Amino acid sequence: ARRHGAVKAEDTFKTSPFHLDLWFYFTLQNWVLDFGRPIAMVVLPLEWFPLNKPSAGDYFHMAYNVITPFLLLKLIERSPKTLPRSMVYVSIIMFVMGASIHLVGDSVNHRLIFSGYQHHLSVRENPIIKNLKPETLIDSFELLYYYDEYLGHSMWYIPFFLILFIYFTGCFTPVEEESRMPVAALLLMGPSSLYYWYLVTEGQIFILYIFTFFAMMALVMHQKRKGLVLDSNGLFLFSSFAITLVLIALWVAWLWNDKTLRKKYPGVIYIPEPWAFYTLHLSNLHAAQEGL
Repeated sequence: ARRHGAVKAEDTFKTSPFHLDLWFYFTLQNWVLDFGRPIAMVVLPLEWFPLNKPSAGDYFHMAYNVITPFLLLKLIERSPKTLPRSMVYVSIIMFVMGASIHLVGDSVNHRLIFSGYQHHLSVRENPIIKNLKPETLIDSFELLYYYDEYLGHSMWYIPFFLILFIYFTGCFTPVEEESRMPVAALLLMGPSSLYYWYLVTEGQIFILYIFTFFAMMALVMHQKRKGLVLDSNGLFLFSSFAITLVLIALWVAWLWNDKTLRKKYPGVIYIPEPWAFYTLHLSNLHAAQEGL
């Protein structure tokens, strides 16, 4: 008990410098291995990756599924506060499982584009799906879509945001001077925020994101009453999430009157996916370039 108390007292006063290396690697691999997945699949010649084999984007996804949990564990290790290990480990296991489920579903769904599948339409409204015989095959494609967009995303993103929040709980310090971000952090904030915008919009996880952000805000206000402020790492994460909210608002405002996307996203929360926007408005431009 004495040792446990000593650890807790030590946690309160330990400081943590800005993790430039981890945040840089984290942002870089997010952009290359996650955002770059569909781009690599579209840009690279189809002859290199036949439709019945994994695409370049699939290999990117495999690398992401290994590197991201490793970086998350490293981030947790560097926390100045002792964090609940069991919750972290279970979250990492669920993250890897969810991202792997998503890998399979996303791989097939993206390959369907080469057969004329249109992501801005629902599964049953797609011309290539409508003509499938027997009709029970349509149910199979809807199951695939469920694993990709719902189950895979939930098991991937819920642990991801949970781990970030667990880390965030340890990012407080009584020293005001430590609540400043170095220049490198300010430079990283733009790419980091833009990636979170992509993650929230493409993953359709606005509720999860906004819940996490509100929980962060509540924790900041609670700790402020105790005389604690965010350190440079916590400030970087919190600021990135705040800018993400602004980017999402601008994205929604820009596409507010798009009738086709409105039809696909009819709910109260209207946040179109960038990939659906691409297949609706930009894929014809890409096809024209391919024909030149």
